[in-house]
Amino acid sequence: MNMTEQSLGELARTIPGATRIFHTHRLDFCCGGKKTLGEAAERRGLDAHRIADELQALRASAEAGGQDWSAVDNETLIAHILSRFHDRHREQLPELIRLARRVEQVHGDRPDCPLGLANHLESMLQELATHMLKEEQILFPMLMHTSPATAGSPIAVMRHEHDQHGETLRTLEALTDDITPPADACNTWRALYTGLRQLRDDLMEHIHLENNILFEVRTPVAA
Repeated sequence: MNMTEQSLGELARTIPGATRIFHTHRLDFCCGGKKTLGEAAERRGLDAHRIADELQALRASAEAGGQDWSAVDNETLIAHILSRFHDRHREQLPELIRLARRVEQVHGDRPDCPLGLANHLESMLQELATHMLKEEQILFPMLMHTSPATAGSPIAVMRHEHDQHGETLRTLEALTDDITPPADACNTWRALYTGLRQLRDDLMEHIHLENNILFEVRTPVAA
């Protein structure tokens, strides 16, 4: 199949390193993973064939490297998600909230100050904490022993919540001028936005691994 006709989720799942290219072009491969490359590129005014060429070069390159998470068993993938993303989000958000509060207190009189960001991040933390706990206590133990085909109801709930997380990221971007600090931003402001970009990238990768790999019916190969 022509790459432009394949979904972003499928491409992200089958080409190690593809997510880096999608990040570069601001293509949503997690919550928007069902869209084809052609559809997603057209919505952003991008050349889908040029992006396909980049992906093809990546696939052909011996340096593509990276872990192919679609080729590991559920236990290995879940362990990675827990340590790399669940634990990481719990560390990231409290510090980002602290930095956002500081920026709002010091620069709240500026028109480009991201007023409301700290409250938004607090809501994100509460929603993510509840979501991750449900995965850790209910869904992940199920997927250690059964196929996603038999866990359709809890998976549907998690997918819906992933879509909501995607909406919170779009709100975050709107509050921060696409996470772009002003030219004269102080060090705290810049540190905050650096952390926000990392949070966005981590959360998108987290959702991708679950939506497009863990939640899909597949035949995992033990690592």
